[in-house]
Amino acid sequence: MAKYRHILLAVDFTPEVGIITSKGRELAERSGSKISLIHVLEFSSSNYPRDLPISSIHDLDDHLKKHAEVELRELAITHGFQNSRQYVEFGVPKQEIVRVAEEVAADLIVLGSHGRHGIQRLLGSTANGVLHLAKCDVLAVRISRD
Repeated sequence: MAKYRHILLAVDFTPEVGIITSKGRELAERSGSKISLIHVLEFSSSNYPRDLPISSIHDLDDHLKKHAEVELRELAITHGFQNSRQYVEFGVPKQEIVRVAEEVAADLIVLGSHGRHGIQRLLGSTANGVLHLAKCDVLAVRISRD
């Protein structure tokens, strides 16, 4: 097994997130690496109608980000990563995950994969996108919603 120095865990706030955090913890303990967490907000207020006043748009973005930061901090505490760096970003998840991984010099990205099939597979998934864009190793942890 490769010895990783910095693992970036890409998390959402679904009940299955514990599967990803457990795998990340296991890998970090084995390799002595540090862990950072990232959550990407796919939609920003820029996707809302243009007739909203500018101050309302910025207020909405601030609210969305602050709410996600609180949730990510709580998730980090719950799963034993309270000392980790935490990133909340707006944008296309696969692009933001890869960008932050490069910025923090992560050598492994761990994220969940729902193993979609059919049309969902054609359209692509975040895990697939990260796998193809990342310059570092990527571990897609299989998430089953059975």
